[in-house]
Amino acid sequence: MASTRRPNVVVFFTDQQRWDTIGAYGSPLDLTPNLDRLAARSVRFERAFTCQPVCGPARASLQTGLYAAATGVFRNGEALPEDADTLARRFGAAGYRTGYIGKWHLSGTRDRPAPANLRGGYDHWIASDVLEFTSHPYEGHLFDADDRPVEFTGWRSDFLTEKAIEFIDAGDGPFFLFVSYIEPHFQNDMERFVAPDGYAARYARAHVPPDLAALPGDWMSELPDYYGMIARLDENLETLLAHLDARGLTDETIVLFMSDHGCHFRTRNAEYKRSCHDSSIRIPMVLAGPGLDRRLVVPEVVSLVDVPPTLLAAAGVEAPAAMHGRSMLPLLDRRTDDWPEEAFLQISESEVGRCIRTARWTYSVYAPDGDGWEDPASDRYVERYLYDNFADPHQLVNLVGRRTHRHVADELRGRLIARIAAAGEMPPTIDPAAFYA
Repeated sequence: MASTRRPNVVVFFTDQQRWDTIGAYGSPLDLTPNLDRLAARSVRFERAFTCQPVCGPARASLQTGLYAAATGVFRNGEALPEDADTLARRFGAAGYRTGYIGKWHLSGTRDRPAPANLRGGYDHWIASDVLEFTSHPYEGHLFDADDRPVEFTGWRSDFLTEKAIEFIDAGDGPFFLFVSYIEPHFQNDMERFVAPDGYAARYARAHVPPDLAALPGDWMSELPDYYGMIARLDENLETLLAHLDARGLTDETIVLFMSDHGCHFRTRNAEYKRSCHDSSIRIPMVLAGPGLDRRLVVPEVVSLVDVPPTLLAAAGVEAPAAMHGRSMLPLLDRRTDDWPEEAFLQISESEVGRCIRTARWTYSVYAPDGDGWEDPASDRYVERYLYDNFADPHQLVNLVGRRTHRHVADELRGRLIARIAAAGEMPPTIDPAAFYA
């Protein structure tokens, strides 16, 4: 007889991980053999994109299913409203134990504990608002539900995995667990990426993605550590999956692997993300579990904002009608007729920007009078980037302002304005680019 119990849900969430570091997406490095095996038997979303290439805003969207500007968290340092209708509250109301472990970045408290009213409704809690401010790769602390420091020594992602296993074993009934790793994000106060001891040496002369190889940046010095961090994360995934299997929970647990955004290694602007380029916005997304082990690759463009309604639907939990995202489950049955052809993105901090990414085109605009740290939106934008991702997959030739592509830009401009309005913003004007890029 089939089980009537709701499935458990585990989100294995990495920070700043490029989609092309994963073997299932074409990486030649064999960094992720465990994830590759998971992807081979489950569902891999080939064209998945963040909806905001900044840590805090992406997390706000992932907890709520809303675009970041609608949550109030349009840049880092803002707090998610305490009454936000979150995944934790929805799963909790459906009888789930809810747990959050790792980097939160949604309370605005930086290196101080997140108060209970700013934890998004999670019951079990071992987290830091900005984990890179309370820890280093081999030591540091997080906070528990009583605001007490939880100290650790040893590799940071190993510690988070240990705490995830403790949560799984701590109670009965279905659980919703969000494990938010900081790796492979750079360590802010060290201004570099830091791999586990011995791991960077494995990748000292490793493959360089073509979009990086063509441009100056800091990838030459940082890629070995970045790759080493990803290799260790994959070993953490193996540990977690093996524990679910040992407990007999594999067949009743949904597992989602994804990241918040990518990393362009200072090739596109002065830091690592906050741009419309695939190196910033394209993310890995693999979904496994009961009803999802289909050996399927989904080719449609999907967004991080679609993840919350998808997880709720997969668990049989009602999703809020106000969510901007939609469940991706119909795509698994190839019901695609009303699926949008583009992902919509908001960009902050580096600029006030808006973007759409279709299977073929990237079209991005910016507000010339906007302040990326102060202004969540604008009523006027100017075209900044246009890429043909079929002809130029590494986005090295900006076509914006070219008369040969004016008809393409005009169509994409109309689609972008419509998506801006659908996200709850006032429809803006978008001025054509005055010159070739």
